[in-house]
Amino acid sequence: MHNVWDIAVVLQTFIICTSSAQPIASKLDDSWWAYKDVVQGSFVPVPSFWGLVHSAWNLCAIGKRQSPINIETSHMIFDPYLTPLKLNTGGRKMGGTMYNTGKHVSLRPDKAHLVNISGGPLGYSYRLEEVRLHFGSEDSQGSEHLLNGQGFPGEVQLIHYNQDLYANYSEAAKSPHGIAVVSIFIKLSENSNSFLNRMLNRDTITRINYRHDAFLLMGLNIADLYPDTTRYITYEGSITIPPCYETSTWILINKPIYVTQMQMHSLRLLSQNEPYKIFLSMSDNIRPTQPLLQRCIRTNINFSKQGRNCPNNRALRPQYRVNQWLLK
Repeated sequence: MHNVWDIAVVLQTFIICTSSAQPIASKLDDSWWAYKDVVQGSFVPVPSFWGLVHSAWNLCAIGKRQSPINIETSHMIFDPYLTPLKLNTGGRKMGGTMYNTGKHVSLRPDKAHLVNISGGPLGYSYRLEEVRLHFGSEDSQGSEHLLNGQGFPGEVQLIHYNQDLYANYSEAAKSPHGIAVVSIFIKLSENSNSFLNRMLNRDTITRINYRHDAFLLMGLNIADLYPDTTRYITYEGSITIPPCYETSTWILINKPIYVTQMQMHSLRLLSQNEPYKIFLSMSDNIRPTQPLLQRCIRTNINFSKQGRNCPNNRALRPQYRVNQWLLK
């Protein structure tokens, strides 16, 4: 594990060695980053480098409210004022385009079909911008967030922007109270969630085998993606890709959703690259967990010891057993 000094020295060496051939500044665009080392031989920054290669991305290295985190249930604070999250689809099903971005499986809703969330820890209405899938090369990893140090095969993130204050996602992402992310852990089962089944069945997932592939889906009911629970965990954090803006309210649902082993295998066969380049699996598209520091983790899961404050000294340590749906 390299420390920051080691990384800085390596990066400086890289810049010096490559500056005569091609200015590094020409490569600094929003997509010039990776989750893991690429095999083509060219340098692309992995998470430990994100905050060092681009001044606009420095929060990735020095931020104090970064995501994802390890959720330690002994540190959670019960907040009796956390109401259930409200999902508004207008009573309509939606269409969306599923993409292989080279980094994620991404579903982006048709702009004509509004899906909003409000309530819970949110003081505004947030509009769905993207559904993003993270998954691992092994069943023991793949979720960005951990629960008591435990990873899950995958994590669905529903990314929303504050439509009350901002005109679009790009503006909201760098602004206060800009983003709300609903996160749901993925587990394996013999049967899959009906919404994910539409995305991951063989006829659909094979349409996006390679980077830049896209496929249109219609008649989707986003409510089918939500587990049957009003319980969640919430904290203030960041976007988990560069530039790591600290503008996100995270809402982690306290039940998982399920995919089959075959569907998980199909995800692992998706390539980060175009068809004419070497195959590199999209799996393990996860940022490592970040320090919690002085933040608190709130929940509306009621347990024996209740507290309305958020003590930084962690004096309140309730004996809480997390929902067994997640730990089985």
